Amino acid sequence: MAGTRLDPIDRRILAELQADGRMTNVELAKRVGISAPPCLRRVRALEEQGYIRGYHADIDARELGFEVQVFAMVGLQSQAEADLSAFESRCRAWPLVRECHMLNGEVDFILKCVAPDLSTFQRFLTEELTAADNVASVKTSLVIRGAKDEPGVPFDILEARLERPA
Repeated sequence: MAGTRLDPIDRRILAELQADGRMTNVELAKRVGISAPPCLRRVRALEEQGYIRGYHADIDARELGFEVQVFAMVGLQSQAEADLSAFESRCRAWPLVRECHMLNGEVDFILKCVAPDLSTFQRFLTEELTAADNVASVKTSLVIRGAKDEPGVPFDILEARLERPA
């Protein structure tokens, strides 16, 4: 299991930073029970190893005027690797697309999109997404409200799995 490559202190560092990425190294060290210099070395090592990919502010899209959130389920005409990669690259270039995930099953990709209003999303849908090379179908679902939006992973479940005998 991937989590076993980290010791309990490293996992605690990740859990604390996931909960509050703005805390100082001194506060983090205090919370995980080590001194500041080794804590900073561990954080840097976790960054270099790719466990920590970045630090982000949790922005309220609606407060900034992005009133529309839509999930778009996209079917492609071809699932050849080159075509999948080309579509993923295209998604990275579209500002309204905030997440892009390739799926198994009837739908090839699900995209999470945000827009300031419905007409902006509709313009993106008709002029860019459905018009893109290799796109065979698009089904959209408008988000009415969100009940949970929690980034990261549930560290309590990871710890419980690691405590179980193999």
